[in-house]
Amino acid sequence: MTGGEVLDVARDAIWTIVLVSSPLMLVGLVVGVAISLLQALTQIQEMTLAFVPKILLMFITLLLALPFMADALNGHMLRLTSRIAGG
Repeated sequence: MTGGEVLDVARDAIWTIVLVSSPLMLVGLVVGVAISLLQALTQIQEMTLAFVPKILLMFITLLLALPFMADALNGHMLRLTSRIAGG
């Protein structure tokens, strides 16, 4: 395996990681900003107010995005195995 092929595999792996993790990261970001804004407006500094909704919404997002995540990981694995089999 040449250096260029290694870089192609690494780039593909990093792109797959970004695609798989982006739904959860975006939901966590949006919910975190919304809760922080709510806390700043109401001056309520309760820690569970930020923690519980974020965990629940991220869990729901995980359930909804799991088919997409599995498909992306499966596609990555198929590309890797075809590259290994092709030499």
